[in-house]
Amino acid sequence: MEEEKGAQKVKIGNSEVNVVHPSIFNVVKQRQRVKEKLAGIKHKIGVYSAKGGVGKTTVAVNLAFTLRSLGYKVGLLDADIDCPNVTMFLNMNNPALARYPLEPLDKEGVKVISTAMFVDENRRPIIWRGPMVAKMLSEFLENTEWGELDYLILDCSPGTSDSNLSIMQLLELDGFILVTTPQHIAAINAARSGLMARRLGVGILGVVENMSDGYAHGAAEVAEILKCEFLGAIKDNKKFNELSDEGKIPVLENSEIKEEFISITKKLIKGRT
Repeated sequence: MEEEKGAQKVKIGNSEVNVVHPSIFNVVKQRQRVKEKLAGIKHKIGVYSAKGGVGKTTVAVNLAFTLRSLGYKVGLLDADIDCPNVTMFLNMNNPALARYPLEPLDKEGVKVISTAMFVDENRRPIIWRGPMVAKMLSEFLENTEWGELDYLILDCSPGTSDSNLSIMQLLELDGFILVTTPQHIAAINAARSGLMARRLGVGILGVVENMSDGYAHGAAEVAEILKCEFLGAIKDNKKFNELSDEGKIPVLENSEIKEEFISITKKLIKGRT
């Protein structure tokens, strides 16, 4: 029989037995602390992509504000720890968080927190090794006063970063939304990310195609590979980009964009209370 991964041999009497590595117990304890801290949050949904540049943050931000417009209590966690962009999308210019435990800042009724709130200037690079990234994420999960929420949306970092692995280990997620673009390579990479998440026990709630021509080629490919739901397409829209660059929230400014996101959101929350 294959030895249990992460186990080590310990001699007991005349026999050697496998025991789980002590670090596993630390993860279990932290997971329990996070569960207790976030007990007031009904649903936790990660927005995930294989690579940057496909519109992951765009989807996370506009999904959060669409949920808020539908009457839900919503939080938005920028879990892209060392490359945070949420505050730029929301025109929150270097807001400072001075209190501890941390309290998210309110933006149009959505509770928001990001590493960008702790640096002096958005353009300054955050150069942290893995343990620092994991520590910052732990602060957002264990030492932040989120209060009662219907939905916490996590804008995850692209790929298989330490923060994503921590999220999968520590959080009881409803699952991930995958974001892709129409290109075949983008779809294949998104599917790989979905398969990795499933391997770690996290479900895929569906796939969204960004910068679409309306036919959802990439998202259809991902949905077929993963046997998951196609949630919708966001058309390639010059106005969308202009609003985002201005720090305005497209779903609050443009009725066509709002309708696209309402359709996606209603599919996503169907069956959830």
